[in-house]
Amino acid sequence: MTPASILSGALGMLALASALPATAQGMMQHVDMTSPEMTSAEMTRGEVETIIAATTSARPADFAGKKLSGLDLSGLDLTGAILRAAKLNRTKLSGAKLDRAILDQAWLVEADLSRASLKGANIFAAQMQRAKLDGADLSGARITADLTGARLVGAQLTGANLGADMKNQSMGLMRAILKSSNLERAILRDADLSRVDLEFASLERADLTNASLRGAQLGGATLTGVTVAGADFLGADLTSTRLIAPIGLDAAKNFDKAQNIDRLLRE
Repeated sequence: MTPASILSGALGMLALASALPATAQGMMQHVDMTSPEMTSAEMTRGEVETIIAATTSARPADFAGKKLSGLDLSGLDLTGAILRAAKLNRTKLSGAKLDRAILDQAWLVEADLSRASLKGANIFAAQMQRAKLDGADLSGARITADLTGARLVGAQLTGANLGADMKNQSMGLMRAILKSSNLERAILRDADLSRVDLEFASLERADLTNASLRGAQLGGATLTGVTVAGADFLGADLTSTRLIAPIGLDAAKNFDKAQNIDRLLRE
């Protein structure tokens, strides 16, 4: 093989890699978050409202790939909107309605979604590090986003699916990442948290009734006053997990089959 052909092949592989959708988690290390691509907006709030006003049930608002970072879009009705791969870093969406919205591969780093409604939303491979979702309603949503350091205090996640999709692993283990997140008083009843990364997360007084924690990573997490009746702990890693005054532990499932129970912190 000649040097020219080797170079040609290498360039081809680079082109292929750049053409792949940004579905893999852990994208932050490859992106300059200070660049205009990640911090600017190509539309105004008024222009966004104009598009919303023209939508119909058959033709939802389409903002796929749009740069909307830093805008104040709080309170807007974006029900069913297509926001695939949109840039919404530090965007204000507090109180916005995003029910059934498509946020696949969207960038919402440090976005404010407090009290927003995202019921039934599809949030696949989104980047939501340090996002604020206090009081947000994500009931029934499908979430495989990176929510490292995010706030979800009092958030509603009843029936939400944050677990790994074991049938679609071509890009690696896609599941929600909630490492070091704040889920205090969050409602996670009937939620799928299987294989979810909850290391060092705070779940103080959270409601995990009937939730699946199968294979979840709970190392260093705080579960003080958490409700776990009916929760399934099969294979969950409890290394250094602070399990203090739990409610309904006697009614939890497979707690004896969790990993590293002997390393629990029970003060």
